[in-house]
Amino acid sequence: MTEQTRPHTNEQREIRIGKLDQIRALGYEPFGQAFNWDHSSTQIIENADALEQSGEHVRIAGRLMIIRDHGKTAFATLRDARGDIQLYFRQDTLTDREWQLFHLLDRGDIIGVDGIVFRTHTGEITVRVESYTILTKALRPLPDKWHGLTDKEQRYRMRYVDLIMNPEVRRTFETRTRMLAAIRKYYTEHGFLEVETPVLQPLYGGANARPFITHLNALDMTMYLRIAPELYLKRLLVGGIDRNFEITRNFRNEGMDTKHNPEFTAIETYQAYGDIEDAIRQTEEVVALCAQAAYGNTRFVYEGVELDVTPPWPRMTMVEAVKKFTGEDFGDLSDLEHARAIADKLNVEYGEFDGAGKILANVFDDYVEDKLVQPCHITMHPIEVSPLSKLNAENPRLTDRFESYIFTRELANGFSELNDPLDQRKRFELQQEEREHGDDEAHPVDEDFMKALEYGMPPTAGLGIGLDRLFMLMTGSRSIRDVILFPMMKPAPEGEDD
Repeated sequence: MTEQTRPHTNEQREIRIGKLDQIRALGYEPFGQAFNWDHSSTQIIENADALEQSGEHVRIAGRLMIIRDHGKTAFATLRDARGDIQLYFRQDTLTDREWQLFHLLDRGDIIGVDGIVFRTHTGEITVRVESYTILTKALRPLPDKWHGLTDKEQRYRMRYVDLIMNPEVRRTFETRTRMLAAIRKYYTEHGFLEVETPVLQPLYGGANARPFITHLNALDMTMYLRIAPELYLKRLLVGGIDRNFEITRNFRNEGMDTKHNPEFTAIETYQAYGDIEDAIRQTEEVVALCAQAAYGNTRFVYEGVELDVTPPWPRMTMVEAVKKFTGEDFGDLSDLEHARAIADKLNVEYGEFDGAGKILANVFDDYVEDKLVQPCHITMHPIEVSPLSKLNAENPRLTDRFESYIFTRELANGFSELNDPLDQRKRFELQQEEREHGDDEAHPVDEDFMKALEYGMPPTAGLGIGLDRLFMLMTGSRSIRDVILFPMMKPAPEGEDD
């Protein structure tokens, strides 16, 4: 049947609904009960010789992807969670009732099969169906084609169909799960305690970002979805949980593109009595660990470029990086007019109240970030954009902070944590001034966190890694939506047919 003559989805749906009574008339429930399967498609294929020789019965369940009816015989392809296997139906093997049921089956239906393994004359491993039952009647037809850029939006919006049609999508998320398990194991084995902190917060913090705002009716309070767990994890440091980490869902009410989703997964870790060097070491080891889990190597090709994440990675200060890629030297950031002149020359926008450090960061964003392909760390960030980082001992305009980049994307952010409560209050007040000057991403003052710091927080290494971006690299994915099962999407156009 051609695309032009194929019935419309709603018409096919009505035809399938019409089959429900026919299936019930044969004594079958079209939405059946549990089925005790004992083999997966992969297990059958891997053990085909032994199964064929023994004549052992196998029980397998899955979805019909292809049905080829040849009159008194038929072949079908069944897909389960592990892969595909061919089925062979014969009229003289099945009961009359089972054979009638077969002609009411459609592509997409889920069945349970009992049969024996053999090879066809072409050598294909196949299950000869001795008996079977319907487990679920699919009321909507599967698409004939489900790939290509023209279908991208539909694939993300209808991930359940994407997973049915594209086994490689399932493999992407299986790889993601393996990497998450490896990361958890790494931190647990290094003495870190996995913890959970609030997602609903009375005051957001831990990053410069716009929050999602909601209302708690029970207490008549404005609440925020967390933009980062940082300030709660630091409270735990004060309380004596010296090594902690959280794999978090964070929420930022910002733009969406191939590198940003409003809801995303990150890991934050805190190591008491450590510093920036510990955070850098963790970053390199975790990324190398994930590369091994995904590729079996710390060297791999991503979008045609060979990347090498083998530790250690090269480093540049932010000033050095800007000088390398623009030829302009911000020096020690003591000269605001010099910084403004550089920005004017490079056509980089800055605000009336922006200091030299903020201008440096703007130039870095515009001119450097998209040049950082191989793994590297950018260190010594300006104080204006690092409200939670410890001051650099050599230049108080800079902080002991780094960001890690791979393939032009910021992957990690870490620093020697600021544990001086008086300095922290000054930083928050500086951020408050930024808010009053129109920066709605500036960090608010968290008085309870300030109180906690005054009880004493040890020197600490802090690290945050954007796991979705890391998993993009390790699965060869071009968009962050490829590694999020249900990414944020615009509503489907009204009346859009699937």
